[in-house]
Amino acid sequence: MSGAIAGLTGKDNYYEDFTVGAVYEHARGRTITEMDNVLLTHLVMNTAQGHFNEHRMAAGPFKHRITFGGITASFIIGLAAEDTAEQALTELGLDKIRFSTPVYHGDTLYAYTEVLAKEDGERADAGIVRFRHVGVNQDRKVVFTGERRVLLKRRSHWDNR
Repeated sequence: MSGAIAGLTGKDNYYEDFTVGAVYEHARGRTITEMDNVLLTHLVMNTAQGHFNEHRMAAGPFKHRITFGGITASFIIGLAAEDTAEQALTELGLDKIRFSTPVYHGDTLYAYTEVLAKEDGERADAGIVRFRHVGVNQDRKVVFTGERRVLLKRRSHWDNR
């Protein structure tokens, strides 16, 4: 990430509030629990043993169950949502997803966001912002990166409604 770290938490976060190159450190962290991993892995019918079979994983390279990547991605995007989705009208896409370090039960995740691009939307009351979200664990190791496009309200059209 290239920009200086800033914070938005608590502001309105309209399209106009984002500057290309800005980097935001989001205010909250979230510890992954065993319940998060096992419950959500089963709810989405993921059958990979690495997420819920401790005995099998003990003999492998990770030594323990690892958190399902869908959970990791959801938590990082969720941690960023207060700052990047508060004025969202539509989620347009999620791309370039990478999981670079395993996440285990008990790991605490934190999120950063870089504003990559802004463009006009098809409607006058909104614009499109492309974000890169980065998730790190308690040891500052990157666990997730991904890009997200969001149609955000323009303050000029929505602030006084």
